[in-house]
Amino acid sequence: MARKRKPPEHPNHERWMVSYADFVTLLFAFFVVMYATARIDETAPERVSESVREALKEDSFRALVTSFLEDAPARTGRNDSSGRGARRATGDGGKADAVLLQQFLPSMDYLSRELANEIRDDQVSMRLTRRGLVISLRQAAFFPSGQDVIAPETYAAIGKVAQTIARLPNHVRLEGHTDSIPIHNGRFPSNWHLSTARAISMLELLTQRFQLPKEKFTVAGYADTIGVDTNETDQGRRRNRRVDIVLLNLYGLSDEPLGGEKAQEEVIHHLAKEAVAHNPAPAP
Repeated sequence: MARKRKPPEHPNHERWMVSYADFVTLLFAFFVVMYATARIDETAPERVSESVREALKEDSFRALVTSFLEDAPARTGRNDSSGRGARRATGDGGKADAVLLQQFLPSMDYLSRELANEIRDDQVSMRLTRRGLVISLRQAAFFPSGQDVIAPETYAAIGKVAQTIARLPNHVRLEGHTDSIPIHNGRFPSNWHLSTARAISMLELLTQRFQLPKEKFTVAGYADTIGVDTNETDQGRRRNRRVDIVLLNLYGLSDEPLGGEKAQEEVIHHLAKEAVAHNPAPAP
């Protein structure tokens, strides 16, 4: 009896679905891993902000800044009689460097390049102080002698400073200074009036021509009480006649009588975002 032949098997046209399903599964797993790696910790800014507030409340920020200032001779290679110049820029001093410099170094770098000619000609100088970044505008370049009218040819240089102010949340103090030679004319009965008037002229230029919000500013006139050089020489007096544009850090802002809390919150929020941007939280 002849054996019955098996019917031929039909080709399986769905086998590709197994490989396709494996590929889709692997692709899904890949995107899950990528999302988990790149996911931003949305609570990080709040945590950083709270840490900064705690530092201010406990006065540790002031201590940190103090250590920065005490450690300055070590960074510049100078020694003082107390022996602090022998300290290395490490520990708390290094942390203070980071606190003060992180926010202002990009601005100092930008202004150093944009105002290179003015800095070279000693018309503008910059320095980092306990209060923040100080940009000094020499009277000889920016104001006619004995007047409070800003020279129009200096508007371009002031505009570059205005761009820096606009990019930062920091409050700004405009401080007028004179030398010790008394002034008495029909407009200004004393150096107090002249120094304050020059600071106000700078305020009006920054808020009207360059459209900066007036809430960012305070104005002060110091006459000849806070010199940066001696008043015994012509060169020293020229350096003392100036308007300082001070971009206040949190330390300097703590002494501001008006709007202090709101201004501090703006700076804290900005620093928190910067900290998260430069130090993203690790993926869970």
